[in-house]
Amino acid sequence: MTTSRTVLLSLALSAALSAPAAAASFLDRLDPDKDGTVDLAEAKAAASKLFDRLERDKDGTLDARELRGRISKAELAAADPDKDGTLDKNEYLAVVEARFRAANPDNDGTIDAREFATPAGKKLLRLLK
Repeated sequence: MTTSRTVLLSLALSAALSAPAAAASFLDRLDPDKDGTVDLAEAKAAASKLFDRLERDKDGTLDARELRGRISKAELAAADPDKDGTLDKNEYLAVVEARFRAANPDNDGTIDAREFATPAGKKLLRLLK
């Protein structure tokens, strides 16, 4: 195996191994009862706090600028039932709930570090941190 291929494989392995560790680190901040998982109520509580921090103009909604890439323009349009180009807190929390369900393939009602490290889990994390 060439040196460059070995280096690339080492970097890829390191990134793969650190993804669950990074998710576990964030999990600690989202898990007030310290049971090693995040349930939907905990996820919504974190998302609600984030909404309040992002919502700087105090109009009760988040626009694409305030969302800072947490969801795509297409996802924003799909999550915006009143088609005003913004998400109010209830609309934002509905997106969180949908992403939570997608990140919970075993349907046990909780997300653990391994699930947060999946693509669906990472999409959910973008709405919580």
